[in-house]
Amino acid sequence: MAIATINPATGETVREFEPLGEEALEDRIARASAAFASYRLTTVEQRVGWLRAAADVLDADADGVAALMTLEMGKTLAAAGAEVAKCAGALRYYAEHGPAFLEPRRAEAEAVGAQDAYVVHQPLGVVLAVMPWNFPLWQAMRFAAPALMAGNVGLLKHASNVPQTALYLEELFRKAGFPDDVFQTLLIGSGAIERVLRDDRVVAATLTGSAPAGRSVASIAGDVLKPTVLELGGSDPFVVMPSADLETAAGVAVTARCQNNGQSCIAAKRFLVHADVAEEFTRLFAEKLAALEVGDPVDEGTQVGPLATESGRSDVEEYVQDAVDKGATVVVGGQRPDGPGWYYPPTLLTGITPQMRVYDEEVFGPVAALFTVSDLQEAIDIANSHPYGLGSNIWTEDEDERARFIRDVQSGMVFVNGMTTSYPQLPFGGVKQSGYGRELTDVGMYEFTNAKTVWVGPPSSEQRQGDTSTASE
Repeated sequence: MAIATINPATGETVREFEPLGEEALEDRIARASAAFASYRLTTVEQRVGWLRAAADVLDADADGVAALMTLEMGKTLAAAGAEVAKCAGALRYYAEHGPAFLEPRRAEAEAVGAQDAYVVHQPLGVVLAVMPWNFPLWQAMRFAAPALMAGNVGLLKHASNVPQTALYLEELFRKAGFPDDVFQTLLIGSGAIERVLRDDRVVAATLTGSAPAGRSVASIAGDVLKPTVLELGGSDPFVVMPSADLETAAGVAVTARCQNNGQSCIAAKRFLVHADVAEEFTRLFAEKLAALEVGDPVDEGTQVGPLATESGRSDVEEYVQDAVDKGATVVVGGQRPDGPGWYYPPTLLTGITPQMRVYDEEVFGPVAALFTVSDLQEAIDIANSHPYGLGSNIWTEDEDERARFIRDVQSGMVFVNGMTTSYPQLPFGGVKQSGYGRELTDVGMYEFTNAKTVWVGPPSSEQRQGDTSTASE
């Protein structure tokens, strides 16, 4: 893929960029390594100040940054503005809580025969972040804010279709006063990732993206023994039981499936509805999906914009056609509109069977697959039959059903009577082919720190005698 800004609402190429050559890439890595040598010695208080300044800069730049994200990947202006605000909030969260996360953790010294014993979390060094286009600011910030607070240095390889947002991130931290080269954007293609990750000066990596991309990065990192955090795909189950508030559940289901134009790893994608309420829920869900306003993402009334890439829309169409060919029913949507841009309407499919690709593959667009289940156990079994395990939802007022779902569903996150989302205050990540490791809160910060054990022995007998003598004087 060329490194370029292409407006998904029109298909127009707005701006193209030349990828970094080998000499320029070497210079960037060398500068990052040199920056870490001094940045790791900065004080926690200094980093807090820079993070707060970055949040202030982001607030001031909010309108321009939101417009840039809308131009590059097609999210609505409202969604883009919310993403900017969320990033500013994350910066302030780590400015407020980061110092406590980095405080030495005291152990029971006497139990280990020490005068003192504790753990300190120290930065690892230069970390490569490989990030996707769908939340181009937020997903990079989930790494950047805790990593910079901990004293690490970042190299960002962003998706090739959001180069201007990627360059803004480097500018943001520079404008906030962070030392030179502490956070740099690398305009490189995916073919150059291995060269960067194998460089001895790069000590770790984090990737948000597809399972194949995760396997590739994990394989390289494993070969050179470098830690990684992988946040990969998801096809989250959204379970609706008879005791649920169906009107509310259906409304949230629409947002959960169509947020970010349906392009979210934690979007609800498989709707597992109890037979006793399936007819009513399907009616409500279909009505609300059909009522969504699809259009130009810069228009105030638009609720669903275009998909980010032409190939992405083609993929969605192929999934829907495969399901229809194998017997699925299209309740709403299912046909691309005429005209320019990579639009696809909110779509509801029923009659899903295991032979259909939508059964166990991730559809990255506003397509909902609805299953009717006889009981909670069947819902859990279908949910767990999937290769992914990122987020999950259940809608029920029954405490026993909640407890069973929380215990038995194979996912990194469970949301009860609410939509899966990310918060700085909670760990974020999945299991199975949805990856490993966690982002956000203190857990995410510690992924790229050395938990160094410190054991301080008691004074020697000679020292103790000297201390006694001195004290008696």
